[in-house]
Amino acid sequence: MSTPSECNVPNGGPDSADDFDFVETPKEHIKIEVEAETRPDFEELKKSTSSECNVPNRGVDSADDFVENPTKLVKVEAEAETRPDFEELKKITAECDIPNGGPDSVDYFIDIEAPKKLVKVEAETRPDFEELKKIEKKRREILLRAELPFWRIIMFWSGTCLKEIATDSLVWATIIIYVGIRIFANSIDYVPESVQMLSKTNIGILGGFLSFFLVLFVNQTNGRFLEMYGFSKACSGRIQDVAGLAKTQLPSEVGEKLVRHFNAAHIAGYVGLNAIGMGSPYSKTFFFDHYNAESALLTPRELKALGHHDMDNSGLCMKELVTWCQMDVAQARKDGHIDSYQEKYMHDKILAFRAAMDGMYDYTDQPPHFFYIHFLVLLSALYLPLFAIDTAYAGGWGAEKSLGLDLLQGIIVFLQCIFVVGLRSLGTKMIDPYGDDLEDLSVINYVEGTLEICRTIMGAKQAAKGASGGTTTTGLL
Repeated sequence: MSTPSECNVPNGGPDSADDFDFVETPKEHIKIEVEAETRPDFEELKKSTSSECNVPNRGVDSADDFVENPTKLVKVEAEAETRPDFEELKKITAECDIPNGGPDSVDYFIDIEAPKKLVKVEAETRPDFEELKKIEKKRREILLRAELPFWRIIMFWSGTCLKEIATDSLVWATIIIYVGIRIFANSIDYVPESVQMLSKTNIGILGGFLSFFLVLFVNQTNGRFLEMYGFSKACSGRIQDVAGLAKTQLPSEVGEKLVRHFNAAHIAGYVGLNAIGMGSPYSKTFFFDHYNAESALLTPRELKALGHHDMDNSGLCMKELVTWCQMDVAQARKDGHIDSYQEKYMHDKILAFRAAMDGMYDYTDQPPHFFYIHFLVLLSALYLPLFAIDTAYAGGWGAEKSLGLDLLQGIIVFLQCIFVVGLRSLGTKMIDPYGDDLEDLSVINYVEGTLEICRTIMGAKQAAKGASGGTTTTGLL
């Protein structure tokens, strides 16, 4: 019989092989065998408790206690892995410029209010509303330059590629390589052997491939930029649509409530962009709160109802406000102000707004692949120095030297730098159109324009009827 040798059961006694003739005994033997093979022994519990979880060997949470309370081991491991220790809290405090003592100290961060204060510090680092207005004003001025004469366009510095080129280290390294080789060429009277070897190279092939990829990159980012511009204008358009429907089909109080919520969702959507991509300069404190105070978009009670959302770091506040708009429309139908067809039409407009806002979030969350951008940067970093070397060696040696040719070749090298670095910078600038660059989209203009149009729609009044019972007419009719 295999029981004594395979299961380590003694030959005699109540659990011996002879005793297995009884019906109930094999069940007990199988149960004991499975438990002995699967559950950890005491030494394994001692090892995992002392070394991995830093639990003392004695006491309520000791290894002995874990034999009777295995769930505590899971609890200790989870807390040790997820909650930050004191050093991590100190690091957070140092990064946020919070003093070591007082109500904003690292000790205070252990309390409940710590996350709120940390978010507040981050939000205050972004530009306030006055700074945003200055940036917006500059953007609108730059947009009007497109139709100026060329001699005026070429004189501008801000909003051009010149600043990017002048501060790019690759441009200066390329020019220094060219100048260094030409100085060496003018300091000697013979022709080095390397000139003959370099004359057999063809750097133009690499330049052709690089030009193709750079133009393709700019075309793709420009397409993204225009798509996101379309999303922004679509959001504004859908709000105007709903405002017009609310004015003509709903009671004044109900319609104004719907439009208030819709404009609040619009502004909250731009604030929530800070949670993804490269962040957003539009904060709740300096952006949303400004327009809320100016236009009375949300009541204090409504703001409190949205308090569980972190508007600066999430788009969920915008989502809930859009749902509020849908609830307003549904309630208007229940109250008999509109029929089911009108309700569906309004819902379609509201959902189209949400889809446009989601499109902005989707594009912001997924910029062009870093692999592609790194590929372009690597090609540029290799091509421009090689182009400078090739052009410098082709500038003449010995009796063929010419200062005029050196200057002309230097201009060619500089133009090539403008082409490569300028196209790369142009494509990079258009990746995120909701930042604080002068080339980004005019978000404040869209928000304020939408608010102004909604005020005009909601305050619209037709001319009074004439004395004869007909309506007054104008020259447009």
